Amino acid sequence: MDTSIDVLTVLEKGSLSLKGEFLWGSNYTFLSQVAYESCTLMAVYKPSRGERPLWDFPAASLARRETAAYLVSQGLGWDLVPPTVYRGDGPVGAGSLQLYIEHDPEYHYFNFDAADRQRLRPAVLFDLLINNADRKGSHVLKDEAGKLWLIDHGVCFHVEDKLRTVIWDFVGEPIPADLCAGLERYANSLIDSNGKLTAAAKPLLNYLSKGEVRAMIQRAEELVQAGVFPSPDPFRRAFPWPQI
Repeated sequence: MDTSIDVLTVLEKGSLSLKGEFLWGSNYTFLSQVAYESCTLMAVYKPSRGERPLWDFPAASLARRETAAYLVSQGLGWDLVPPTVYRGDGPVGAGSLQLYIEHDPEYHYFNFDAADRQRLRPAVLFDLLINNADRKGSHVLKDEAGKLWLIDHGVCFHVEDKLRTVIWDFVGEPIPADLCAGLERYANSLIDSNGKLTAAAKPLLNYLSKGEVRAMIQRAEELVQAGVFPSPDPFRRAFPWPQI
């Protein structure tokens, strides 16, 4: 790929062709090729038309939540989610388009070595912040350069507590000061002293409701105030199924 052209530009403007379908998920998901000028890359396309209806999330909203998760990752400065855009002109209709990450699918959370597990604190905080209802072990990827990526964020940002994750490694530990500061800084960027959402929150409002954005800000404030990684709620299911 020509690195002089930004990946987001390719995802936003490139011609999109389907190359295959991922068959293990609940919703239609396609491996796609995106071509723009001299650049060609592979991406994961999730059309809203292929989403299975859920009782607790608005219809046809999962692809938008995928895009919002990328914006939050960037807003935090943590670079956890692969570049993701929302395209209205996909081959099967509007949906999210995310850079495909080359990785070994046999290497995932459940067989991570100790060093890679210790790198998961930002991932845990990210899931707490976005209220991830489905963090499976296979949703954490390690690319060929050794970087960890988080994928599959369609069922996130609910205003009610929906957290379900397999990663509970740091329960009771203090949240590192730099990560705590990042949460606080990001939350403060989204709301002003009068309690109104700021201009920085406007991109999120293309994909989430005001209530969902405000709930996320409240979760950030509660995490900063607590200062420690929380325990699973004993009165509700805290793990996804299947776990991989």
